[in-house]
Amino acid sequence: MDRTAVVTGAASGIGKALAHRLAEEGCHLALVDINGEALERVRAGLALPGRKVSLHVANVADRPRMLALPEEVLAAHGHVHLLVNNAGVSVAGRFEDVSLEDMDWIFGVNFWGVVHGCKAFLPHLRREPEAHIVNLCSSFGLLGFAGKTGYSATKFAVRGFSEALRAELIGGSVGLTVVYPGAVDTNIVRAGRAVSDAQREAEARFITGRAIPASRVASRIVRGIQRKSARVLVGLDYHLIDWMARLSPELSQEVTARLSQRMPF
Repeated sequence: MDRTAVVTGAASGIGKALAHRLAEEGCHLALVDINGEALERVRAGLALPGRKVSLHVANVADRPRMLALPEEVLAAHGHVHLLVNNAGVSVAGRFEDVSLEDMDWIFGVNFWGVVHGCKAFLPHLRREPEAHIVNLCSSFGLLGFAGKTGYSATKFAVRGFSEALRAELIGGSVGLTVVYPGAVDTNIVRAGRAVSDAQREAEARFITGRAIPASRVASRIVRGIQRKSARVLVGLDYHLIDWMARLSPELSQEVTARLSQRMPF
């Protein structure tokens, strides 16, 4: 590729796996995360020669910080060809038990982080002959699940924003892919917020038993970029959920409600 990719939430999980995968494809990397020490460990693990890697400590919910970020990236790399809005957090708990402060927090990272990334970098992406945006959504952006009202709300918002933005970009030099992974083997739940420790652990255990490796998601994302795909779904179960939601929204909501009521979170 020999292009520069900006990846948010790059210190762990899908972001870390994607940093390695993009480096293998020949990309230079601008890695963004709130955890600077973890970013350093990711860079230390990228042993591929000829790849320039810059680190940028930032909270994607911080608007002034995100709007200033392109200047740093351009100073380090000169160009930006790919933006991956991956940073995300989780809140576990029934809506009546979740605080409004936690709702503000999850919207700040999961939704506004995507908006901030696109707003900050889109003018620079447009200057390139070919560029791309990847926004991480979720299977929770296809159907709502009990105990995940905040998370589902942010992912539905990311989905709507991304589909509308892609419609605006069609015919230009910037493509956009929305990624819908199912449960992924990351630390997002244990590092997130919950109404109780028991709630957090129950959800983490449930996901661990069904988790997709982050490396698999990263490979699918790269393939989606190469194919200029509008959507990337990862996991057979979530292809079925997607089709069910399209064919019969009412039935899919009823089935999902019954299933999610049985979940331990």
